[in-house]
Amino acid sequence: MSGGTPHDRFLGRLFLAESPFERLSLEKGFTMESVALADEFNDIFSDRVLNVPLSFIREILKTAQEPGMISFAGGLPNKDLFPVKALRKASGKVFDLYGGAPLQYASSEGLDDLRTFIAERYRKRGVTGIKAENIMITCGSQQALDLLGKILVNEGDTVVLEEPSYLGAIQALSFYRPRFKMVSLNDDGLDVPALKGALAARAKLMYVIPNFQNPSGVSYADENRQAVAEVVRKTKTYLVEDDPYGELRFAGTAKASFMNLCPENTVLLGTFSKTLTPGLRLGWVVLPPELYEKMLIAKQATDLHTNSFAQRLVAQYLKDNDCDAHIAKIVAQYGAQKKAMMRAIAKHLPPEVKTTNPEGGMFLWATLPRGLSSMKLSDLAIENKVCIVPGHPFYVGKKDVSTCRLSFSCVNEDVIFEGMTRLGKAVEKLMASA
Repeated sequence: MSGGTPHDRFLGRLFLAESPFERLSLEKGFTMESVALADEFNDIFSDRVLNVPLSFIREILKTAQEPGMISFAGGLPNKDLFPVKALRKASGKVFDLYGGAPLQYASSEGLDDLRTFIAERYRKRGVTGIKAENIMITCGSQQALDLLGKILVNEGDTVVLEEPSYLGAIQALSFYRPRFKMVSLNDDGLDVPALKGALAARAKLMYVIPNFQNPSGVSYADENRQAVAEVVRKTKTYLVEDDPYGELRFAGTAKASFMNLCPENTVLLGTFSKTLTPGLRLGWVVLPPELYEKMLIAKQATDLHTNSFAQRLVAQYLKDNDCDAHIAKIVAQYGAQKKAMMRAIAKHLPPEVKTTNPEGGMFLWATLPRGLSSMKLSDLAIENKVCIVPGHPFYVGKKDVSTCRLSFSCVNEDVIFEGMTRLGKAVEKLMASA
């Protein structure tokens, strides 16, 4: 990204030349002049930051906010389901009970009450062996991923990812300049023979989302989990299991965590962002003992501790409210919206477009006929006032693919059907042009 003219680098940072995203970014003030100015100071930047792009989805969300735009793009929880009244009540109670103490500096490990609640909830879900002292509260699970990169990954180390993989993981780990090994994700989970080959390169860590994966919506089958665990147990690789969507299941039955299947190798990430609210930025990481101290050092060096008032607020909310009832409300709504999206796809998209059929979470994954570009589809869709996420940001080293992500979490049935009508016209135009 550091080579070429300022104009080339400008387009590189936007990922996409001559597109609506570029035009929008120009309108928002991210100009070639600003990039050229930054280039004059390139020698002061670290090599790490020069080789990590902007988040494509953060940029695409700006497009989604245009008037009249229907968005299937953002991986956002539905704000109408945030428990505003209960959180407001819990906030007042925190001040009544604790005065100014929650506004003070706090321990780097996190609030004991919150860590205890998380450990107990894992026990109730059948995830064994987790104690409060294994848990560290972080600024979202995204920070936990960054801290793991800090303590484990040197430049050139092998890191294994699903293909496709979560964009935020690609971005966070790219700062540590690893060699990514991609393992194909099938309908029932990881390609196990390919995983064996990837781990043979002495991978430091592998990052997976086995429940309702982002971006695909795929969940690993029980047999696949067992096979993956068997491969990982024979290595010194840490399997980082990210589980932001695990409790958002609206069909099928729960599957075993890797914490049960290969506990010595597993690091578990969790978050309140999808079940409560993302704005509080509260997540956690469950660590094996040999990693905890180094992770604590990295946490202290980064931000001392996670927001102490947010921790106390959530702990009070969880104490005073039935979080299972709240999650059940989310699951019911997302399940209905996912069914509506599947019906709308069947009605308005050509049968050549194939999609996953997730049992939970917030997304499904669409595959266009071979040779068609989801980037071009995205441009055509925006012309029709509907926004999707083309698939290329979820890959490493692939600039154009035939896949795209569709989110159903923030759109009701009427909006879904109108949006799919618009998207269907864009797909038909793309197929006709090809």
